[in-house]
Amino acid sequence: MPEDKFNFSPERLHIPGAEYKDVRTFALEVKHVAASNYFLWSSVTGDRIPEDFKGGNGPESLQTKAEIVKFLKASFALGHKAAATLTSQNMLQTAQDGKSTRLHRASFAVAHAFDHYGQMVEYLRMNGIVPPAVL
Repeated sequence: MPEDKFNFSPERLHIPGAEYKDVRTFALEVKHVAASNYFLWSSVTGDRIPEDFKGGNGPESLQTKAEIVKFLKASFALGHKAAATLTSQNMLQTAQDGKSTRLHRASFAVAHAFDHYGQMVEYLRMNGIVPPAVL
């Protein structure tokens, strides 16, 4: 998404009969995925996450596309680190949060990111942008 449209929300389109009031902007979708990645993957690795990463949309201080993309990339780096720790011996152990297994947290993190990717694809298409295919 170009920088000048990074704060796009379908609410701006004023589509008759549509219910887009108060949906996340594209930027907030990206921040939400990143914050969720930190929350989910840190329960696999045992890493602590800063308080301002909690709440679903990540730190309010991140405003520019460059800052938000950097935050997203770092969250996926944590995901790679966490996935690399999974073995057949530990994947069914309870995750750090004590609520589910390490494997469940890992698989949910991937599914969650893809769910929001689908939403972001729609935002891109609403702006005349065809996103790259995911392999």
